[in-house]
Amino acid sequence: MERVLPINLSKDLPMHLPSDWFREWFDSPYYHQLYFGRDENEAAGLINRLLSLLKPPQGSAMLDVACGRGRHSRILASHGYDVTGFDLAPESIAFARQFENEHLRFFVHDMRRILCTNCFDYAFNFFTSFGYFHTQREHDNALKAITLALKPGGYFFLDYLNTHYAEDHLIHRSQKEIDGVIFYLTKWYDEHHFYKKIEIEDETQKEPIVYTEKVAKFSIGDFTEMFALAGLSIQHVFGSYQLEPYHIKTSPRLLLVAQKRPSHTVAGDGRRSI
Repeated sequence: MERVLPINLSKDLPMHLPSDWFREWFDSPYYHQLYFGRDENEAAGLINRLLSLLKPPQGSAMLDVACGRGRHSRILASHGYDVTGFDLAPESIAFARQFENEHLRFFVHDMRRILCTNCFDYAFNFFTSFGYFHTQREHDNALKAITLALKPGGYFFLDYLNTHYAEDHLIHRSQKEIDGVIFYLTKWYDEHHFYKKIEIEDETQKEPIVYTEKVAKFSIGDFTEMFALAGLSIQHVFGSYQLEPYHIKTSPRLLLVAQKRPSHTVAGDGRRSI
């Protein structure tokens, strides 16, 4: 249950976070408790629409970048594709591995590091699992590594928030209670980032636990430039999980489908380095 609280941003809000803040938070059980009571039908519906759009051949090799506990990976694999999911959170991958089979595998990996060359027909990045890094170079390196992992002509799908919509609809203070744990959420933004402070009260803990998220305010123009630098060409832009047209002010999401330029090849034999 979520309750909106009065706006109060006068308290000391952390603006300068450790560059790797996401490592501890994404591996916390509270992260999954807060975010992963999400609608399985919504995830399945989005994937069904993407598959109808992309029409991947049976057996296509797919990569789920920052897969978390593998929710989307499992849905993709259920459609008959060969799916690899990775995430930098060891506990999430440990959970996901219980679902592994001949056509579904998971491992720990950081998207900023090269995975392999010319291995996958499709790559996906769901649920705003991008934009967390400290420098622009790190974001560029992540996109280059994803592009490198794609075969020439392969497709990359990115699911991101719509910066302009998020600014207009930001709820600064709210409270959620989930299974007896209370989450106090404080949200704000500056010129370049969105922030979310998560204060957790759990009777099993001696004192409140605090995490803070930081997500870059990337626009469609930013992604167009970054994708071009990485060797990707945007083919489709959508504004919702129903794949409705994107509108800068009214669309809740920014969904991009990009293709690796056929001429953007990298020397290598296609073998995975995993």
